Amino acid sequence: MNLNVTGHHVEVTPAIRDYVTDKLGRVTRHFDHVIDVNVILAVEKLVQKAEVNVHVSGKDIFVKSEDADMYAAIDSLVDKLDRQIVKHKEMNGGPNRGSGGKHQQIAE
Repeated sequence: MNLNVTGHHVEVTPAIRDYVTDKLGRVTRHFDHVIDVNVILAVEKLVQKAEVNVHVSGKDIFVKSEDADMYAAIDSLVDKLDRQIVKHKEMNGGPNRGSGGKHQQIAE
C-alpha cells in the first residue's frame, strides 16, 4: 500500500503522519487489496479538514471529514472510510457472491 500524506496550510508532523498510518492500518485489516492511499489534511479558518482517496482494485473511494480538532477529523474520516471499504468488499466478492445470495434455496 502506497501512502501519501500532504498538508494544505498545515505542517504534517511525524506525529500526525504516524497517527494517520496507524489509523489506516484498520482499513487494510478489512480489505488487503488497497493499491494507493492519498490523504490531504487542510486547515481553513477554524475548521480542520481531512480527505482521503483510496484506490482499490476496480474502484476509487473518496471520503471527506471536518472537525474542530485535526485528530478528531482523522478519526471520523477513518470511521467513514472503514464503512465504505466494508460495503465495497461485500458488494464485490462477499461470501455469497455468485451463489444466489441470501435467498439461496437448498436442494435436497
